[in-house]
Amino acid sequence: MNQPKALIGSFTQAIGTVTSAIASIPSLSDKKQFALDLWGNVLQATGNALEADAETPDTLGVYGNEIQAIGNITVVAGLLSEEGSRLEITGNWLQSLGGLISFIDDWEDKQSSVLSPIGNLLQSIGNALQAVGGVWEKQKGKEEGETIGIIGAWIQAIGSILCFLSQLEDRATFITKE
Repeated sequence: MNQPKALIGSFTQAIGTVTSAIASIPSLSDKKQFALDLWGNVLQATGNALEADAETPDTLGVYGNEIQAIGNITVVAGLLSEEGSRLEITGNWLQSLGGLISFIDDWEDKQSSVLSPIGNLLQSIGNALQAVGGVWEKQKGKEEGETIGIIGAWIQAIGSILCFLSQLEDRATFITKE
């Protein structure tokens, strides 16, 4: 594993998820929400791609990060297209799946910090809630779905911060072993 690249990727992803979570604050203007959500997902996709590239090839961690990056790109496509909410919902489901795969990889890794599997599980739950919120917005109205989406965005952000802290812990352990 390329520790510096994994750390940079994890940091970039955490910044992106927090940026996207801030975008969910209803009191912001539509223009600010759009810009924050767009850049947040771009940062998340970049961070996930860096993390996938830093992993040992052909592991669940690589596939989980790649699927999350594809999910973020799908959300970006939804933000920039007429298809909008349908692509955003699909992107959030993909991110949730990728987070779950990364959780399984970390759960099986006995050397992994406890923060990493918990963080990936929280990200997966948060993305699933955002997807459900998007579906509810279409079916039951904006208010119900929006609340679920906001909760999901912040759960995902907390999860990504835990994953970043796990990477910091791993990096510190790596340095002390050298």
